Amino acid sequence: MNTPHEPPSFPLQQHFGFSVQSEHGRATATLELDDRHMNPNSVSHGAVAFTLMDTAMGAATMSVVDEGCHCATIEIHTRFHRAARSGRLHAEAKILHAGRQIVHLQATTHDDTGRLVASATGSFAIIRP
Repeated sequence: MNTPHEPPSFPLQQHFGFSVQSEHGRATATLELDDRHMNPNSVSHGAVAFTLMDTAMGAATMSVVDEGCHCATIEIHTRFHRAARSGRLHAEAKILHAGRQIVHLQATTHDDTGRLVASATGSFAIIRP
């Protein structure tokens, strides 16, 4: 049985104020929107959903690599589906395929009513010591 755990925190996560949970091959990132997340049009900046999905994909990748390894984003293709003005955003990432050097993933971000805000596919490099 896989037990969810919280990966190490980092400064951007602290600034945005989101939490991350991961388990084998999956991860989530959750954030309560506030003024610091808004663009000049009073909706959540696209970088917020992107950051949540990128971080969740990285945490999912780290959940399957060997001790001492790291990962780095190679590419992420992001689609924005609707604006988010308030409430909670919840990004979920899952591994589609994990090779020896590259991991392919997909992620979605939903608002607290379950509506799709953004989606992404991405590839992460595994960096071995």
